[in-house]
Amino acid sequence: MARFEEIGVLPEPGDNVAIASRRLEAGTEVELGGTTVTLPHTVLEGHRFVVAPTSSADALTSWNTPFARASRDLVPGDYVCTPTSLAAVTARGVDGLPEVPSATNEPLDPYELDESALNFGAQVTSVEQPGTFLGYPREQGPAGTRNHVVLMATSSRSSGFVTELARRFDGAAAGDGVVPVAHTEGGEDEVPNNLHFLLATLAGFTLNPNVGAVLVVDTEGDVVSGEAIKNFMAEHDYPSLKVPHAFFSRKAGFEHDLTTAGALIEPWLPIVDAQQREEVPLADLKIALQCGGSDAFSGISANPLAGQVSAELIRHGGTAVLAETDELIGAEPYVLNNVRDLATARRFLSIIKSFKERVGWHGHTAEGNPSGGNVYRGLYNIVLKSIGAARKLPREVRLDHVIEYGEPLPGSGYIFMDSPGNDLESVAGQIGSGCNLIFFTTGNGSITNFPFVPTLKFVTTSARYERLHAEMDVDAGKYLTGTPMADLTAETFDLTIRVASGEKSAGERAGHSQVSIWRNWKQVGPVEGISITTDGRMSRKLTDLPVEDRDAPLDGLPHRGLTSAERTPAELLRVDDRLVPEAVGLILPTSLCSGQIALRLAAQAELEKWAGDSVTWMVALPHTEGCGSSGGASEETFARTMLGYLLHPNTRMALLLEHGCEKTHNDYFRSRLVEAGADPSRFGWASIQADGGLDAVGNKVKDWFGSFQLAAPVEERGDLGALTVGLEARGPLSAATAEAFALIGREIVGSGGSVVLSSRGALLANDGFRTAAFGSADAAGPTVAHGQRFAEPGWHVMRMPGTDWMETATGFGATGVQQILAHVAGGTLSAQRFVPVVEFSNDPETVATYGDDLDAVATGDAAEQARIGLDTVAAVAGRRLVPKAVASGNVGFQITRGLLGTSM
Repeated sequence: MARFEEIGVLPEPGDNVAIASRRLEAGTEVELGGTTVTLPHTVLEGHRFVVAPTSSADALTSWNTPFARASRDLVPGDYVCTPTSLAAVTARGVDGLPEVPSATNEPLDPYELDESALNFGAQVTSVEQPGTFLGYPREQGPAGTRNHVVLMATSSRSSGFVTELARRFDGAAAGDGVVPVAHTEGGEDEVPNNLHFLLATLAGFTLNPNVGAVLVVDTEGDVVSGEAIKNFMAEHDYPSLKVPHAFFSRKAGFEHDLTTAGALIEPWLPIVDAQQREEVPLADLKIALQCGGSDAFSGISANPLAGQVSAELIRHGGTAVLAETDELIGAEPYVLNNVRDLATARRFLSIIKSFKERVGWHGHTAEGNPSGGNVYRGLYNIVLKSIGAARKLPREVRLDHVIEYGEPLPGSGYIFMDSPGNDLESVAGQIGSGCNLIFFTTGNGSITNFPFVPTLKFVTTSARYERLHAEMDVDAGKYLTGTPMADLTAETFDLTIRVASGEKSAGERAGHSQVSIWRNWKQVGPVEGISITTDGRMSRKLTDLPVEDRDAPLDGLPHRGLTSAERTPAELLRVDDRLVPEAVGLILPTSLCSGQIALRLAAQAELEKWAGDSVTWMVALPHTEGCGSSGGASEETFARTMLGYLLHPNTRMALLLEHGCEKTHNDYFRSRLVEAGADPSRFGWASIQADGGLDAVGNKVKDWFGSFQLAAPVEERGDLGALTVGLEARGPLSAATAEAFALIGREIVGSGGSVVLSSRGALLANDGFRTAAFGSADAAGPTVAHGQRFAEPGWHVMRMPGTDWMETATGFGATGVQQILAHVAGGTLSAQRFVPVVEFSNDPETVATYGDDLDAVATGDAAEQARIGLDTVAAVAGRRLVPKAVASGNVGFQITRGLLGTSM
């Protein structure tokens, strides 16, 4: 028999539900209040069981807050499970579960503020002698905890450029190093709906205390340009930049611009490297409070600890910034328990309301926030997640200010910033606001880091800390095993000062990081048939919406286009039962948080030949999806895109790398593969969290690729009819070039291959192309949804919900495209990480300016240009030519969210 104290935790006295501190099998006997109860069902660690008799429809509480209602009369020992939590656990194959849920989620009724009940208390008491740390003083504001040279892309169009530029300064003596800020935003032709947030965040990055020098890089034609950032800063009274800085516009070839930009950076390096740390007040510390991969113990150990350390910092004059708006919905009474004034309370609630409205425009509600990993680890719904997250605000600490995403910090104390629950997107806003240190609490063991701001990671349980100790900084689980919170607070406060003074965090030692800014959303108001109504219902079922709105799959049957009998030979590879241009070893991250690790593993696998001669190269496809975003239509597009790469004809070996706590984990994709008729045993499966951290997961990935004894691909002569080619044009194109593209497509389709066009590209908008390709200038509608594999070869059009080039290229690859041939005018394109992008041009100005980046120059009439294009495609397919963008490192990969996706 087990005593309650050995197997359970009561969040607060008076709760009628406890949290299991370890897995309890069905039949376990527990001593509860002097009596023995036998658990009728298995209760997983972090899940809840009843400790007091509860009648049907009565509230079930944690932290004295209702999170669910009993579906029947419940007695002590009964397993508390809602429909969503039971489904999540069942999907993981757990035995001993009940057949039906025992509770229903508490509805999220709009919170009504009782202004008369507000407590306008004082902030926590100051210390007699404020402390100090060793930081980098800044003329324009607080001191930095780090001193980086930052290379910042204004939009996704320059992200590949700053990443490659930073790589060329690896190891340079430059303070804490040269780092890129590469992100996914601002890459479309239209003004994005997140423009204000994007400009505020980028402006804030340039002024962040941890930036010792900054180069701002844009590309000609960017909506979000360096000039736009300068104008935004002037209009909103930002202080001027005092550190070495420059604004650089890409106007020539990639290598030329790298050299030019590098010459701007070189003189800054010794200046930044010569700066020394000095004793500065702790009031200069601005802590970003975040949580990710949360579990049932987040609100018991890690979040309260982060809150107590923040309170101690505030006593020294410092600042703590809480974020993740949707992860406080349901916790409004707790957050407003102690607030500076009525205006602050009202502003907090107005931001909650605005967030709900924005999500509602896209057909979603905040109930969709908890990820599959959250639910599996005991956070059944948004109320439980929110109350736990709010524990980063101690009851005795007053909420002082409420700010918008990326808005400069208005003063010291405790501040709330509007942001989505997506960890990386939320962190970016806090860094844009001025935070120079991050507290990241985690139950599963999130490994997230930011390029120029150190992250201290607090783990909720000691067992998880021991498993991932190389990636974690603070074992908050010691509180669960008897260490007083005051002792843990003092110990962690000391660590905070040491890291602020230069001691490396675990994330810095690991050397990986990511940036994701609050992603653009497509809807800007209520939409009939899509948006959530005021009573919380959707006016129509999602399946009733037009297929283009929900990006539903199409029949995948080709258009009746024209063909030719021409044949262009190509040296291809015989791999298993097919002719392909490449045999790829793929490491596919299942979410944004495992993306950078997948990249590192793929690079190491390529260098060390983990797969031997079985593959021609190794590639990883990092992205920003899989967690912290809405479900529904956008999730379907994401899953379809991911499966497209797993099942791509060029993919010979593929391993999925999960972070471990995401919505779309390994088990999720196992079931998706089964639905697609694929055998999951063909694929490798690895988990950063479950396998024990970066070293352990790296060894597992290496062993998996090395376990195969596959025959090396054999060269075999074929022709372009073996390929699927994406045809694209960006910028204006002549009548002869439009006809040339049609001739190229006619040969590929005529010889048995397939051609895929973008519904938003310049080719389909050209009457001459449509006539030469299809025999008529009539419009050619989509045959496949974005990223959908087609049913039969031929002429295909892929639905494209936006104009972002990298999202277009990513969608092409998921349909089965093996190479993209793009005509460019007015500038060149980034390459896709998996699918080669071949760029050629007939535009004289483009050739003169960007000639070094072109793979071919199209000259002559339509037939001559077509021959140049076909020969170039054959050279790349035969591995005789590496496209310039690939060779230079100007690569990317980004999945679209479609018209209904939004950050949550």
